[in-house]
Amino acid sequence: MPTKRLERLMFVQGGNCFFCKSSLVKADASIEHLFATANGGGNNEENCVVCCKSLNAILGSMSLKEKVQVVLNQKGNFKCPRGVGAAQDAADAAIVKAKLPPIVSSNESASKSARPDNLALVVANLKLRGNARPRTIRTLTTSIATIFPNGIAGDEIAAIIQKLQSTGTVTLNEGKLSYVL
Repeated sequence: MPTKRLERLMFVQGGNCFFCKSSLVKADASIEHLFATANGGGNNEENCVVCCKSLNAILGSMSLKEKVQVVLNQKGNFKCPRGVGAAQDAADAAIVKAKLPPIVSSNESASKSARPDNLALVVANLKLRGNARPRTIRTLTTSIATIFPNGIAGDEIAAIIQKLQSTGTVTLNEGKLSYVL
């Protein structure tokens, strides 16, 4: 019998995401607290389910009411943010991404700039998250990475955060983030 909590929950759920029911691999699995610990929820098995990391990043510390609303907004056709079950959407996104030329900033290090489509996805995700938006640069960085299950370069994440700050969408004050969306 699996002994680690993640393994136990995956076993109980048949290796599927609690929300979209798609198959999960351990590397993409994450423990979601239905009643967020940030909102006083416990760390007991009854409050924990397994879902994909990208969905966990979206749900974050939303209240249980907000999480139920996210599920209800799917109108019986839950679409996983990692694109599982939506192979055509993933293929379309890959084609669009392949057609976009890399955008290079003008500085000497030639680090990537934020691609407009990636920036738009991050802003849309932040709007959806409401009060569950990341509160530090570190969690924002992690959250952005989980939005892109096929991977995103660290320098592009940095460029996205820089663009969010330069446009006033995200403000850093004493280590805490605030948003204007």
